[in-house]
Amino acid sequence: MRLVIADDSVLLREGLIRLLEEEGHEVCAAVGDGPTLLEAVAEHRPDLAVVDVRMPPTHTDEGLRAALRIRAERPGVAVLVLSQYVEQRYAAELLTGAPERVGYLLKDRVAQVGEFLDALDRVAAGGAAFDPEVVRQLLARTTRTDPLARLTPRERDVLENMAEGLSNTAIAARLYVSLSAVEKHINALFDKLELAHAPEYSRRVLAVLRFLGS
Repeated sequence: MRLVIADDSVLLREGLIRLLEEEGHEVCAAVGDGPTLLEAVAEHRPDLAVVDVRMPPTHTDEGLRAALRIRAERPGVAVLVLSQYVEQRYAAELLTGAPERVGYLLKDRVAQVGEFLDALDRVAAGGAAFDPEVVRQLLARTTRTDPLARLTPRERDVLENMAEGLSNTAIAARLYVSLSAVEKHINALFDKLELAHAPEYSRRVLAVLRFLGS
């Protein structure tokens, strides 16, 4: 795939370039700030942008704001946020709209090369990939009673894994249960979240949005 990388750490940029090129991908540009990232995406129209959260000039949320602009203005470009931090507000906002072709991983995950490359492929293919710690912190934002409180611990486990972007088969393998058990839990949580079946929308997407936006 064709990628653009945005990170203010030269060492991390160079390491990602080497890793990705060894995997057969093309790195079109590697930049160190949000405005240059937007220019690079406009120029090269990559398949995916790998974006750090905190970059010059303020080192606060430039990367995430640039990622949100890419999502809004160029929906054909997948976005994988790579950060040392969980910015809860923007992580949830990143999913408003369609939680597809998007991911949010913590930089520690890059050390686990196989998992990082799997997440990269999943996001580029139209899926989602969220670090378990990102999901955990978003879940911790829930402070009021809502339909999520009606879920059983196992149903909540299944929904949490759905929010990470895993398929039913992958969830079954991770939780050591059968595929039919996962499907049963998903149908039960759809009912408890009052997500009726309708052809015009995906109940799976709505359930994940409910979970991450809670």
